[in-house]
Amino acid sequence: MASRRTLLKTLALSPIALSAGSVLAQAQPSSSFRFSLNTSTIRGQKLSLPQIIELAARAGYDGFEPWMMEIQAYLESGKSLASLKKLASDAGLEFFDCIGFPTWMAQDEEKSKTGFEQMEKEMGILAELGCPRVAAPAIGTEAPLDLMQAGEKYKRLLELGRKTGVMPQLEFWGAFPSFYHLGQALAVAAAADDADAKILADVYHLFRGGSGFEGMKLLDGHAIDIFHLNDFPADIPRTEQQDKDRVFPGDGAAPMQELADTLKSKGGQIILSLELFNPTYYAMDAEYVITTGLEKMKRFF
Repeated sequence: MASRRTLLKTLALSPIALSAGSVLAQAQPSSSFRFSLNTSTIRGQKLSLPQIIELAARAGYDGFEPWMMEIQAYLESGKSLASLKKLASDAGLEFFDCIGFPTWMAQDEEKSKTGFEQMEKEMGILAELGCPRVAAPAIGTEAPLDLMQAGEKYKRLLELGRKTGVMPQLEFWGAFPSFYHLGQALAVAAAADDADAKILADVYHLFRGGSGFEGMKLLDGHAIDIFHLNDFPADIPRTEQQDKDRVFPGDGAAPMQELADTLKSKGGQIILSLELFNPTYYAMDAEYVITTGLEKMKRFF
């Protein structure tokens, strides 16, 4: 028995064993993170896109997520997409994603057709900006939602994304009656049967819709390009919480370290985007808000 133990100990310390252990350690997936500002976080300060770009760059973000209505307002002011793209490029910021609301998933076929047309138009705008993604929520749908049909529509939307170069990120909202749960998003993504399917999840929406956080372990790094980061207060019942109640990451009741560990294990690159709608933060200095938000994200990532 003693000689067997000695042999096992010798093998464990041998160069071959150490090398194998090193290879196994290196094989473990590990995510890298980039930091984004969703412009909703400082919407209450009523800043222009150029002002937001300047502040985000100064604070140290890698990129940002504008809303389509902000891009349209910029164009309506007489400026061009080329000038907006140059502003971001000169500031060292990437257009990571855009938030829009076309009714592509609607059960009503006319609404869905209009939504696809709007999405194609908006994807064209984003392509000119060099923005590779667009959020794709279930606007225009009603409960109950046929998840298989929604999957077929998402498949078509992904094909449109490949055509334009702007890929749709399937998004669910925790308080939205027809599409509020991670399980629904997983079902729609699976029904699409497409290698480019992506799910855009959010701390608040995972909590508000009752998904919880264990389900995130079912997604690998390929299925997540962007994750919206925020937190939720402990003193408001789940079903009574609203977007405006979101707080800085780590300032609420979310299992933030556990979630961070889950995302770190995914492999690949994940963009963490700070998305808040809190009127208390809207009353503060915008630079303070986004700088504080970035610092709080980096405590966990």
